[in-house]
Amino acid sequence: MQPEIAQTLALQALGWIAADDEVFPLFLNATGATLGELRARASDPDFLAAVLDFLLQDDRWVVAFCDSEGQAYTAPQTARAALPGGAVANWT
Repeated sequence: MQPEIAQTLALQALGWIAADDEVFPLFLNATGATLGELRARASDPDFLAAVLDFLLQDDRWVVAFCDSEGQAYTAPQTARAALPGGAVANWT
């Protein structure tokens, strides 16, 4: 996946997170970000990687996001790999 496409998917994920009354407060608490910071950093690839890291913490969120956006369930992980720090770690 090209980084630009990954960033677009991450922005969609941010929109999905922000629209979910249960998930959004968890995101704000986890990141410590304010609404102003969310707006200011929405084009920052490192921040968008963090958005996908957050989303990928819970399979239910991944499924709900992908269902709402018509994406494959593997799309968030594929997008994450295309953003900074997304190289798959080799643990062996």
